[in-house]
Amino acid sequence: MRLLVSGGGTGGHIYPALALIERLKQVEPDTEVLYVGTTRGLENKIVPDAGIKLETMKMQGFKRSLSLENVKTVYLFLNSVHRAKKIIRDFKPDVVLGTGGYVSGAVLYAAAKHHVPTVIHEQNSVVGITNKFLSRYVDQIAIAFEAARAQFPAEKVTMVGNPRAQQVAAQADSDFSWSTYGLKDDVPTLMIFGGSQGAPKINQTVVDALPEFNRRHYQVLFATGQKRYDHIKQELADVKIGDNVKVVPYIKDMPAKMPKVAALVSRAGATTIAEVTALGVPTILIPSPYVTANHQVKNAQALVRKNAAVMITEDHLDARTLLLQADKIMENNELRGEMATAAKQLGKPDAADHLIKVLHQAIDEHR
Repeated sequence: MRLLVSGGGTGGHIYPALALIERLKQVEPDTEVLYVGTTRGLENKIVPDAGIKLETMKMQGFKRSLSLENVKTVYLFLNSVHRAKKIIRDFKPDVVLGTGGYVSGAVLYAAAKHHVPTVIHEQNSVVGITNKFLSRYVDQIAIAFEAARAQFPAEKVTMVGNPRAQQVAAQADSDFSWSTYGLKDDVPTLMIFGGSQGAPKINQTVVDALPEFNRRHYQVLFATGQKRYDHIKQELADVKIGDNVKVVPYIKDMPAKMPKVAALVSRAGATTIAEVTALGVPTILIPSPYVTANHQVKNAQALVRKNAAVMITEDHLDARTLLLQADKIMENNELRGEMATAAKQLGKPDAADHLIKVLHQAIDEHR
């Protein structure tokens, strides 16, 4: 298969695509892939590091208020459509997959106009503006949350889950040891992170709660985010940190470590949801309030309704509420087991395989 993938800006658009590509190359080794992203997105590092050829375009989003910048946005979109048509003519893909972000709008629109088979993958429970726009042009739509189904033309929709789930599930037997961080393998570990860049409110809450975490019988691994690590270390300069607590800037190779986590505190992004449901990890979800249509709250609610997670919104987040929920889960093995089972029942451990079937279905429709 010759697959052209487009999605950019955030890891939530990139990692599912990479997971799908990894699985596709396992089952169809002769697959050739070209990734089209933005000039400034995370894909500029992540995609080449994965050994995948990358083409980039300059894109920007629409401003919600009247602005001359929107004129520039339209110009960039039209220019990118023109560029995308040339890339498509040169690469000659069998199918084009969009995973979100403004760049995928231009690429999939161009592909549809060229009568190339097209598929979009919506990772969230609330459909993004780009995928809403594309839904009238593409052949197939794959979703990760049932809540997204009603927001698309029904005849095009297939529930597949998030390919990241299958990638993470494949590492469920990881031999990772907590001794890497100076922690113990026979003590339950609570992992706390707010994403690769960190989350200021989560960070401050953990700093405030840290004297109490020192007293707990469970362990805490707290990732501040790379760019916020120095600031947090300054705040903790006069705070004694117990042997059961480790503060790090970033957690590399998350899929290898997640199977060893007793519980997780994190945002409610689509990738995180895919990971915790694939592995069955009890989670305290703190949705980001800075996302379109508050979609992380809706992502979290899908788990909360099934008793697979608890949610603390940022306006209710402080040291007291965090400690209350952390203790409730970490000090109750039976509850953790029930939450883990509920989370795993929501997982889609073969999501990548299902998405591959949708890609082939789109190709077959054009034959």
